[in-house]
Amino acid sequence: MELQVEGKNLEIRKSWQQKIDDEKSRLARHHPDLLMNLRVTIEGTTHHKAGGYELRVVATVPNDTVVVKRKGESVKPLLGDAFDTLGLQLKELQRKKRQTVKIQEGARTNSSTGLIKTINPYESYGFIITHDGRDIYFHKNALKDMKLDQLSEGVAVRFGEYEGDKGPQANWVKIAK
Repeated sequence: MELQVEGKNLEIRKSWQQKIDDEKSRLARHHPDLLMNLRVTIEGTTHHKAGGYELRVVATVPNDTVVVKRKGESVKPLLGDAFDTLGLQLKELQRKKRQTVKIQEGARTNSSTGLIKTINPYESYGFIITHDGRDIYFHKNALKDMKLDQLSEGVAVRFGEYEGDKGPQANWVKIAK
């Protein structure tokens, strides 16, 4: 991972550089092979109400860039807060990536058809029964171009299926025409 540290209107202190190096090492440990480039800019300002420093941490990851900005009176706490926030954002990016890969790996290539078996409108989900007798779970968020209250038991639907944590799930559901 490439690291760039830049100071605007000030000199980078050794203690700041050490803190940046420590935080970079921590990120590299927790998110191996994710960060491609890390740029830290510390700017000395006098016109901000929040204090005399503005900090910007920019991390380049595959297919994305994460930016964290902080303003305050002391650089080291700003660095700690900015890197903690960056770590949380990277963790969320990895979670979303795993979820997307999981859905893509489990998704079936063709859509299937079935009938609405049951609907639980108070809990926002239902089940589809396929022609071969399997139950497929769906959540209201999977419904396309309709709402849960527009469905009733016995309605024919088309759906995309994938293997969820607790069995087969529909990642989209449409009324069959």
